[in-house]
Amino acid sequence: MARLKVGNAPCSWGTLEFEEAKGEQIGFSQMLDELASTGYTGTELGDWGYMPTESGALSGELSRRNLVMLGAFVPVALKNESALEAGVAAALKTARLLESVATQPKPYLVLADQNGTVPGRVRNAGRITPEMSLSDREWEVFARGANEIAQAVMFETGLRTVFHHHCAGYVETPDEIARFLDLTDPRVLGLVFDTGHYVYGSGGFDVVAGLERFKKRVWYVHFKDCDPRVAAAARANKWDYFEALRHGIFCELGKGCVDFPAVLRWLKESCYCGYTLVEQDVLPGMGAPAESALRNREYLRSIEYNFG
Repeated sequence: MARLKVGNAPCSWGTLEFEEAKGEQIGFSQMLDELASTGYTGTELGDWGYMPTESGALSGELSRRNLVMLGAFVPVALKNESALEAGVAAALKTARLLESVATQPKPYLVLADQNGTVPGRVRNAGRITPEMSLSDREWEVFARGANEIAQAVMFETGLRTVFHHHCAGYVETPDEIARFLDLTDPRVLGLVFDTGHYVYGSGGFDVVAGLERFKKRVWYVHFKDCDPRVAAAARANKWDYFEALRHGIFCELGKGCVDFPAVLRWLKESCYCGYTLVEQDVLPGMGAPAESALRNREYLRSIEYNFG
């Protein structure tokens, strides 16, 4: 029977990259202790500086808990050519740290747009229309920057880059994901498919259809659920992305509309052998992260036969 490899991430403990989401954070040591004790064997880095950025210290924190480093989220405002130089530098700094603590599987550089910073995209997250998308020229700039970052990371560290489609950024809807993938280099840049962001960003519930559509580029998978009642309320009341987060748009696994048994069956049929990463994005102070992490892990165990 195949074993589902499952990690979790600092965002499930309220450590998010958005300035609007900053608050009193749970320290990385407590977060890693709780992550490991609730049954996860891998983690991502979180914001730069949240965990130790010195290789030996970070490696020690991981090894004493028997954790694998799976990746690190690097947001870059790819629409803006002026942001690319700093974006490449940030990606390489992060990739060097990842490479220095890499075991098996090797971690990914998780590239993303500078989500949550463009007012129109924040205001309309979950209900993006085609006219809100990038122009042809902007798409060229956006994709060229992503390619350059992925190529630099591969050349210098040997690590691969995956792009994270994300609500409140410029790659949110299925058609935007498709456009991005069409314009980028499949040799160095893949997709991290996020089940919760796909549901909210697409306005539909068929995650497997999305996985199948982008199958050739799905290198990594994030497990996130989406509460359809909150999504409907967000659309009806025109909540922005952060208001939807405050109302718990990304609920515990199995309590929303993502068909995770079907997702596991798709992963099995596709011979997916990498890690899956649980992400239950919460704002600082929301809920009890360790208890949610445990329930999420127990839920996945209860349906794991779909993968084996």
